[in-house]
Amino acid sequence: MTTDKQEYQMHRNRSLQDTGNGKLEDGADVDGKCVVQVQSRWNNIHLSLVCVLLGISLIMMLDGCRPSSESWVLLGSAGIPIWDWTSVCVVMFFTVLQVALYYLPVGQVTEGKMGCDGKRLKYKLNGLHAFLLTVVLMLVLWFSGVLRPGAVMDRIFSLVSAAMAVSLVFSLMLFLCPIRTPSSAHVTYNNTAKRLLKFVLGQSMDPRLGIIDVKHFVMVRVGFIGWGMMDVNYLLTAIETKNSSLSLLLVIIFQLIYILDFLIDEGSVLTTKEFTDEPIGFIMILGEFIWIPFFSSLPVYFLLQRPNHIHFLSAVPICLLFGTGFLIYYLSNEQKDGFRRNPKDPAYARLKTILSPAGSSLLVSGWFGWVRHPNYSGDILMMLAWCLPCGFSSVLPYLPALQCFHLLRQRANEIEESCLKKHRDAWREYCRRVPYKLLPYVY
Repeated sequence: MTTDKQEYQMHRNRSLQDTGNGKLEDGADVDGKCVVQVQSRWNNIHLSLVCVLLGISLIMMLDGCRPSSESWVLLGSAGIPIWDWTSVCVVMFFTVLQVALYYLPVGQVTEGKMGCDGKRLKYKLNGLHAFLLTVVLMLVLWFSGVLRPGAVMDRIFSLVSAAMAVSLVFSLMLFLCPIRTPSSAHVTYNNTAKRLLKFVLGQSMDPRLGIIDVKHFVMVRVGFIGWGMMDVNYLLTAIETKNSSLSLLLVIIFQLIYILDFLIDEGSVLTTKEFTDEPIGFIMILGEFIWIPFFSSLPVYFLLQRPNHIHFLSAVPICLLFGTGFLIYYLSNEQKDGFRRNPKDPAYARLKTILSPAGSSLLVSGWFGWVRHPNYSGDILMMLAWCLPCGFSSVLPYLPALQCFHLLRQRANEIEESCLKKHRDAWREYCRRVPYKLLPYVY
């Protein structure tokens, strides 16, 4: 019950950037600046393999979505380029556009975590406006004939390569010309691979360029808005090629609802562990440029390559599954956040609680009497719902859901270890009364 609302969105990428294999300790350097020391078990070989194989594995998964009768792109026999400068221009244009939209005079400015200068960091939350304006721009270009969505999909492999190149250049600039601000902590690593660790995992916690928080920018504006734009482009491609189907529309609608819900409550990302505790380096930037937009939209790409037509009656239980997952996800977060704000609110008076030695109360009824992490359960159901329309001819469209389950299970274990240290016997009693973590009678 102690998880943050919508924390998973940003933790989809966390396994790639987990200094989680180590321990963080705060301190101060000789100039009095805030320093975070990290004990990491990563080594040069692990870091190099992850950096190299991440993009290759994504291209292989996209390649595997194509009909088996077609040649493999990576073997060079399919006639499809995996690099062209037009794709680089597209990625650069999208990135620069999101930088410009960050300065829109709309959206609220909210405070996040405490900076090293003793002041709370401020963030501009206008991601929803930026997304909607980007969609409008794409539609204008499409109607005017400037943009052909099918051409974007034909360049999917070169777009991944271009995004890798842009993220590499971005990361090198951040590494070679580090942004020094009074509010941002500097990260040091007690490891033999110090320089590589600083580049890959990051050497600064909250670097800023003007009003733009770099971490917030790549997570929300590049990652999630990029994912949404890929879905919109796939939809326009299906309309353009007359390849639309009920299954394709379901997956796109489900994913856009998920993305819009996140952007409407954009401030929820500011309390996630990755945002508050992790530095930003190449692996995080790479993940936001390629993994969130292209891997998350894999089921949609799969259906464009291998259409799977489902009956209307089959769509009904799938919609019910998504709706159930969304309600569990939303209502459990609302119950948790409301109880945190005011435990004496009459709306929560009927809920049973366990008093913790830490002075707080643990919910043991309502959604949190069902499973210990109901918001994660809702997430899993939603992910499964937008994979099911793809059918069962391949495991590829189910990979995002499998990753979701793995990361949420891992995150739930981390939370429970922390809660056990904080609440001790009260947490043990809670686990006895609510024995299941994510799925009742299953796990």
